[in-house]
Amino acid sequence: MIKKLIFLSLTILSFNSVYTQTNLKVNGLTAFVLIPNIGIETTLKNHWTFQADVSASFWKSINGGPLQFVILTPELRYHINSNNQGFYFGGHIAGGKFKLQKWNYSDTQYYQKGYNYMMGATIGYQKKISTNFLIDIFAGVGNQQAFYKGYYLSSLERYEKAHDYNKSGEWLPYRGGIMICYQFK
Repeated sequence: MIKKLIFLSLTILSFNSVYTQTNLKVNGLTAFVLIPNIGIETTLKNHWTFQADVSASFWKSINGGPLQFVILTPELRYHINSNNQGFYFGGHIAGGKFKLQKWNYSDTQYYQKGYNYMMGATIGYQKKISTNFLIDIFAGVGNQQAFYKGYYLSSLERYEKAHDYNKSGEWLPYRGGIMICYQFK
């Protein structure tokens, strides 16, 4: 599924980048904690853009448990003013893969490994700061559905009784940051 999303995102972006304005983005907040989040946004037509971004963590251990994940988020955005200026709203369906210790397991000897998908909305504000640079401040919330297996930290043995995958779902704020954007003309 992730490979198909990447292929679709790159196809749309490469087709549109020949004819429209494209922004390359880096999330300054997540970079600060060494979790890269990069994206590319391109104009589809007046007031509409398409963004695809990927976020990843490669931490082998945080407080004894792993924090490794990759999330691909394609998003369609509607800009109230002209593109790349002012407030916008977006909708997305994202997918990811993870090996991590969930927040409520931080004092245990367990970790979880699996896949997830998210559906949600983003609100943001973009402001030009120079001819080729702009700032994109955004936050997103949605429903996250995970399919995972639980393991002991000290071995590869499973700790839970689920036959195939455990399942969990929550409504969460799971996106946000300050993107520093370079605008190609």
